[in-house]
Amino acid sequence: MAKSPDKLDMLKFVDLGQNYPEKRAPSLRAEDFQEIADKYAPDKAAEQSARCSQCGVPYCSVHCPLHNHIPDWLRLTAEGRLREAYEMSNLTSTMPEICGRICPQDRLCEGNCVIEFSGHGAVTIGAVEKYITDTAWEEGWVEPLQPGRPKDQSVGIIGAGPAGLTAAEYLRVAGYEVHVYDRHDRAGGLLTYGIPGFKLEKHVIMRRVQRLKDGGIQIHENFEVGKDATLEELRGKHDAILIATGVYKAREIQMPGVGAPGVEEALDFLIASNRKSFGDDVPNFDNGRFNAQGKNVVVIGGGDTAMDCVRTSIRQGAKSVKCLYRRDRANMPGSQNEVRNAEEEGVEFVWLSAPRAIEGTDHVTAVRANRMRLGAPDASGRRSPEVEPDSDFTVNADLVIKALGFDAEDLPGLFDSPDLAVTRWGTLRVDHKSMMTNLDGVFAAGDIVRGASLVVWGIRDGRDVTEHMHRFLRAKKAMERVAA
Repeated sequence: MAKSPDKLDMLKFVDLGQNYPEKRAPSLRAEDFQEIADKYAPDKAAEQSARCSQCGVPYCSVHCPLHNHIPDWLRLTAEGRLREAYEMSNLTSTMPEICGRICPQDRLCEGNCVIEFSGHGAVTIGAVEKYITDTAWEEGWVEPLQPGRPKDQSVGIIGAGPAGLTAAEYLRVAGYEVHVYDRHDRAGGLLTYGIPGFKLEKHVIMRRVQRLKDGGIQIHENFEVGKDATLEELRGKHDAILIATGVYKAREIQMPGVGAPGVEEALDFLIASNRKSFGDDVPNFDNGRFNAQGKNVVVIGGGDTAMDCVRTSIRQGAKSVKCLYRRDRANMPGSQNEVRNAEEEGVEFVWLSAPRAIEGTDHVTAVRANRMRLGAPDASGRRSPEVEPDSDFTVNADLVIKALGFDAEDLPGLFDSPDLAVTRWGTLRVDHKSMMTNLDGVFAAGDIVRGASLVVWGIRDGRDVTEHMHRFLRAKKAMERVAA
């Protein structure tokens, strides 16, 4: 679909969809797992799409952060008009086939499906979205990125994750010269190195990245801001800057023995596994440090990253995998679909439990933990976990993975930009009306502003900040003309 580069039509990207893998018995070996759910057959996609009630109030779209036109492309799919369904989906998403695989639909679109409310099970929105976009790639319907009329202005984007790549695409469509700087050797951010390949195949990410490169977006990999160039130097090179680094600093847990060998950070573990799937040389995987094979694995945490760790451990051939979480199942922040998948694959969840110490000196041997109970609600209304008296127990462990979430890194220090303002949480402080930081022409979007969140919100922020940057750049050009 043609877009006016001057108007910069904002594509309301979508992050909806799920794989819906078959039920699996815990007795299956790691090598028996079907890593990615089979693509829907045309009749299955049409059957599911036809279940959409076309209700007067499309709660699925309302609860999608991007307000994707879900009933419209479900209707087109039901009618067999797949190319039109894809184009409708693509209007509101830069990465629909990625979103169709990894978004927690049970908490968003499908969890708010009217059919689900009636007790008949939600329309499998995510699986249909994945199907129509995978079909579009196979059939050649995914068009190359077409740059707009050159505007003689350039933009620098720091971070090649969902927010950064989304903004890069639409700024390029608008005609800007776009440079993306990322410290990793491949673009994609956590899509590439944080999410396991059994949820999101690596070629799916790489073909999107390649499309951006082919469209003239210059992606500078292995580029560390603060080391290869300061933020101030990049400001001097470009007409506007977007910081979309995400948050990568692992949250710590304070307890005896936490520094023992065999106690690892979740992201280090996942990056090693993902690099191995690319065929990279990963010494710390080959020497067993980040390889769960034959080990008793304990994962501490209850979010989606913890689920990625337990399911990766199963696939690596762990002897046993236990997940310790201090609240109960109903209060777990991770996707319930992910919890069910993990249980079916053989993961044991130890609810209402919190670690208190790591045992082992030369190497971890066990985790000592306490039983917990839910006490009075805290300020947010969530019941706070409390230690049950005299409730110590021990879990054997050869590998302990801390998956407690992520905080912002010290960007003012890393970027050699002490004037860059941050909040008390370390995230970047922005004017929410313009998404600009306290530095003129420096914008910020994604997790580095809102804190660790979903891919869908990164894409949404990438869309929103593009509009603000486009407005700023037009005003800057107008002022330059007046001054000339």
